[in-house]
This record gives sequence, structure tokens and C-alpha cells, in this order.
Amino acid sequence: MAYLFLALAIVSEVVATVSLKLSEGFSRLGPSVVVVVGYLLAFGLLSQALSRGLGVSVAYGMWA
Repeated sequence: MAYLFLALAIVSEVVATVSLKLSEGFSRLGPSVVVVVGYLLAFGLLSQALSRGLGVSVAYGMWA
């Protein structure tokens, strides 16, 4: 289950990072909202993966 949370966190972070460029310096509302929500979701999911026993070094290695 921890690996599922990590996978979802990675996907969420990638979506947020792509939207960061599309937001054009946070001047476009839609992509800017996706950036904020995506990063919040990514860190929330990452914390869930870590709380379920996944080691920080393993999580970081897979994330990178």
C-alpha cells in the first residue's frame, strides 16, 4: 500500500510541475490552482507512504 501512495505522489508531483510551466508565472488561474493542489497532494501522499513504513531513502530514490 505504501508503494501505491508513493506512485500517486509521484504522478501528482509531475502533473503539478508540468502545470507550473503552463501557469506562466502564476498569471493563469487554472494551471496555478493545479500547481498548488498537485504539490499539496504530492506531499500528503508522500507522508502517507512514509507513515506506512516506507523508508525515506527508498522513497526519495524512487521519487528522483
